[in-house]
Amino acid sequence: MKDLQHILQKENYKKIKFKITKTQHLLIKAKINGVKGNFILDTGASSSCVGFESIALFLLEAKNSKTKASGAGATGMLTQIATKNELQLGTWKNNNFDIVIFDLTHVNEALIEHKSKPVHGIIGADILTKGKAIVDYYNRYLYLLK
Repeated sequence: MKDLQHILQKENYKKIKFKITKTQHLLIKAKINGVKGNFILDTGASSSCVGFESIALFLLEAKNSKTKASGAGATGMLTQIATKNELQLGTWKNNNFDIVIFDLTHVNEALIEHKSKPVHGIIGADILTKGKAIVDYYNRYLYLLK
């Protein structure tokens, strides 16, 4: 697997470490607008998101959205959106990042119930696609193209 790391680094991929929680979620640290947070890395989530309670923390300018969110057992949830933010995962950066804002209470309650720490949000397929992501589960690294 070390060959994979060398090949991807030569191809300008950035290596970002993640952890696997007790609940088998992939936990990754990220910065939004320079503020650190804990996120679930979710290849099945179409969009990256944060909870309503994190709007002020991440310095987001939230606007109403007509889009309804669903996932993790909940459907039809109201959302907001914040555009033109900076996202940083390790040394990988995106300076024009749009993020969905919705109620993550059900996600965090489930994590807490299983004795895991709550998260600020989810990094989804929008970022993984943009960064041409490769997830190395064995070594616990996410690779994103510069």
